[in-house]
Amino acid sequence: MKNIVQELGWLSKPNLHIKNPHDLNEKLKNMAQGGVNRLQVVSDFDFTITKQHQDGEPNLSSFAMFAKVPTLANNEQYIKNEQYLRNKYFPIEVDPSIPHEEKVKHMEDWWSLAEKALCGLTIPQLEIDSISMEVKPALRDGTNELFEDLQKEKVPIIVFSAGIGDMVTAVLKHCDVYFCNVKVISNFLKYNDEGVIEGFRDKLIHVFNKNECAIKNTGFFDVVAERENALVLGDSLGDANMTEGMENLKNVLKIGFLYNHVDQALPSYMENFDIVLVDDQTMNVPKEILNYIKNSKEENIIK
Repeated sequence: MKNIVQELGWLSKPNLHIKNPHDLNEKLKNMAQGGVNRLQVVSDFDFTITKQHQDGEPNLSSFAMFAKVPTLANNEQYIKNEQYLRNKYFPIEVDPSIPHEEKVKHMEDWWSLAEKALCGLTIPQLEIDSISMEVKPALRDGTNELFEDLQKEKVPIIVFSAGIGDMVTAVLKHCDVYFCNVKVISNFLKYNDEGVIEGFRDKLIHVFNKNECAIKNTGFFDVVAERENALVLGDSLGDANMTEGMENLKNVLKIGFLYNHVDQALPSYMENFDIVLVDDQTMNVPKEILNYIKNSKEENIIK
């Protein structure tokens, strides 16, 4: 059998870890045979599409950006509550020693309390748009090129975010990557007729319950239903399960971006992702995989 993994030099970088070379070889071969017409991309947003850090400083999550809109930034009680929740629950989210089931319960509590804190507030869309331009986090190097290429090839992109969907969408728009093939599944604000926030529109999405079941009753489900190959991008262990619920999938290639608690977390990331990238703030590997799929299909056509 052709050893694709050995042939592709970019897979031998020192910060790139492969779970199982044989399995990765099979997935790359099958995905190349299927071509871009059989491909879909499923990606997390915070610290996946965006960088985990920039110039020595951590990037802001969509929740943290949202907290900077004037209505909230001037609300002392909200800011105090948001900081308290983050200080309490974020260490739990990234602690590799805490069992998954225990983490899920804590994440449900965190998101429920965050939703409750927003109820009764009025936040104009203009404030969200302005903040997304003012403090938008840096996208991973090569993100624009990757998204432009995926749009050109008509490959659907599902962006799953446990953050604030209104902010995620605003950032993607202002970074010029919110194309017609991009679908955002996230916590979107629900307003009443007076423009007052009542909570989130649908079921809460936190870091450990993001999966494609969320699109089953939407028109976008039909777009990806026949695409049997998926490239999954994420920075947390929960992101590895984002394609759960899609019965048609045959090949799922998962890429994990690891930055925090590397020594402790690497073994569990290796268990859940096919490729783990340690402190890589680029989209180079997903771009290389897309190029390999495209070029292999073109070579087969020529032959």
